[in-house]
Amino acid sequence: MTNLTLKQLRYFEALARHNHFGRAADACSISQPAISVQIRELEETLGTELFQRGPRQVRLTNFGEEFALRVRDILRSVDELTDLARASRDRLVGRLRIGVIPTIAPYLLPAIIGNLARMHDGLDIHVRETQTQKLIQELADGRLDAAIVALPVSEPSLTEIVLFAENFVLVRPGEDEGKPVPNREMLREMRLLLLEEGHCFRDQALSFCNMHSARPRELLDGSSLSTLVQMVGAGVGVTLIPEMAVPVETRSAAVSVAHFANPQPSRTIGMIWRKTSPIAKQLMLISEVVRQAAETLRAQHNPASVELNLVAAAQ
Repeated sequence: MTNLTLKQLRYFEALARHNHFGRAADACSISQPAISVQIRELEETLGTELFQRGPRQVRLTNFGEEFALRVRDILRSVDELTDLARASRDRLVGRLRIGVIPTIAPYLLPAIIGNLARMHDGLDIHVRETQTQKLIQELADGRLDAAIVALPVSEPSLTEIVLFAENFVLVRPGEDEGKPVPNREMLREMRLLLLEEGHCFRDQALSFCNMHSARPRELLDGSSLSTLVQMVGAGVGVTLIPEMAVPVETRSAAVSVAHFANPQPSRTIGMIWRKTSPIAKQLMLISEVVRQAAETLRAQHNPASVELNLVAAAQ
């Protein structure tokens, strides 16, 4: 079998991921007819179809699914060869693909990007904001170099570096300021606004309240922390948010912020990457940049509003 090209394999992987020629073409920055031609030529070279074409989307054939597994391994290995060359240099240059969960990205990312740009002027930073499970999968597939998430993720193939810990605070309507702070038992009886299914922050908040499930009338879902805080300001209920989000999310909302009694609900934030990554040494240095950005954030705000508890990095 001859004439398979890396370009064709990358186009195939994009189409297998998006199940749509238009979206795959956009992801590859080429036209839809061009990617269609490349996929057809790949299928002709292989002598079999890789996709079942439908009017609105495509699906992998049985052979296509098996082929996709091999292709992802090949592309990941090719990318790691490039990383191996990058690792031989004194400083990190070129593309850095980093993922961040939505409950961290808006608050910490600006400082991280600014610091990295100043320290590594040859770095081309690509950011991906999505939920933890998607970030883990994209790391495994080689589409990300590292991700900033809540720990632990407990994936044997990934290195986990602890960066800092932070508490959760209670956000309630402004007229509740000064009232006693409810404990977790009282919180279970209140109308609690949380992020929708799939966000790890939702699971952490439910765990604090000892609520593995909740009655629909008592639990309302939102797509972002901003939405939740604005709903609280409108008198809909109460919510929990991480301390780093307080300055941004509460500045234009009629809400009050209260801290729970000890032991306070909290989360541990860390950075993860593949154990096989050739640039692991450079990623460790970048994790220090993230840690310093968190420390700067703490110093910029009143500890009563934002108090990040920095901890030593895991060795």
